[in-house]
Amino acid sequence: MNILIIGGTGELGQWFTRFFQRLNHEVTVWGKSGRIEIAEELGAAYARDLDAAISRSDIVVISVPIDVTEDTIRTVAPKMNRGSLLMDVTSIKKRPLAAMEAFAPDGVEAIGTHPMFGPSISGIRGQTVMITPSNRCERWLPVILDLFEGEGANVEIVDADTHDRVMAVVQGLTHFAYISIGSTLRSLDFDVSESRRFMSPVYEIMLDFVGRILGQNPHLYAMIQINNPSIAEVHEAFITECIRLSEMIREHSAQNFILLMKRAASHFGDTESALRRSDKLINAKIAEFEELVQSIGSERAVLHLHSGVTHVGIIAKVTPRTIVMREGVKSVELKIENIRLLNDSELYNWKLTNLRRFKRDISVILPDRSDPSVVRNVISTVDGVVGADVIDRYEPKQSATFRIEILEDCNPDDVETRAEKLLLGIGCVRRG
Repeated sequence: MNILIIGGTGELGQWFTRFFQRLNHEVTVWGKSGRIEIAEELGAAYARDLDAAISRSDIVVISVPIDVTEDTIRTVAPKMNRGSLLMDVTSIKKRPLAAMEAFAPDGVEAIGTHPMFGPSISGIRGQTVMITPSNRCERWLPVILDLFEGEGANVEIVDADTHDRVMAVVQGLTHFAYISIGSTLRSLDFDVSESRRFMSPVYEIMLDFVGRILGQNPHLYAMIQINNPSIAEVHEAFITECIRLSEMIREHSAQNFILLMKRAASHFGDTESALRRSDKLINAKIAEFEELVQSIGSERAVLHLHSGVTHVGIIAKVTPRTIVMREGVKSVELKIENIRLLNDSELYNWKLTNLRRFKRDISVILPDRSDPSVVRNVISTVDGVVGADVIDRYEPKQSATFRIEILEDCNPDDVETRAEKLLLGIGCVRRG
């Protein structure tokens, strides 16, 4: 399919460009800023003639800021061809869907979508995508459902009114509370970094989520708060409850506080499951730290999440906040919050890509009726051998020369000796 992403040079637009490309669709992007270099980096075409790109596209995706979504739909929709699909990826649904239904010509179908994730995630598997069908999407709805579900997404179909009411809490209340906490920390001139010395697991997780929200696009979060009409009621309820709770505390009314908390727990429902899920999150952080501690003195690899650099070396020291790793003759100190510990398979693949290889040739006379390719596979199992090939064969006695590849972090002589011993052990005889 030919897919055009309006706003394809933005962060979410880039994510969907890569998503559709992995599914072998032809993707064209367009952005108001005209940043053609982003399209080139993505390996996508840039729509220099936007009207022509619209008319030849099977699907047009609107991925622009909420406050310009309706105007963009109003401009783009009338130029689409019969049989095509118009869809948006906006955080609100009622107004964008109404605009698509109003301005898309007959024969053009419309579907509202809301991916419940940001562009920082690596893949869609396990993520939720909200789908709000329009009054005309009979042909394309099964296609879009199959597209997302086929990649492992959890798809929820909901009408636009319900979507916006639920999102007023799921996004509106959540973001409002976290941003309020961040603003309160600023108002108190509270040293967040220093407070990490004293934090509990729950405080650490809460602080990370506050920072996650504060570190993202403030314009996007402002538009989510401002453009969903259902959010005002949620804000009022939240502020009322905050004031009510604060008054109970000021009045030392433990009985009312306890009653409020019990009623909230009763309404919440299955608090035991919530406790288990949060314990799982806390224990995951503890498990990672324990693995680092157990790795002291061992070679490990960590990926620095900000720079993208992989550090490989011996873990020399682990503190609650940092690790010290020896990389050859130098040592580097890294914050645990900024790294991801790679597993053995990831470390091995890093070595295959980044380390030099030494080559050694071993010539032997093979046992009668043996298959050199099978012998090659046996040699490949020797620890330290990362590649093996048959580079020559000889007659009349069945003989062969095997070339093995050895990574530079191993002793080539030792690996070669072990490979020769294995060959002799299966009945081979040295040549020459």
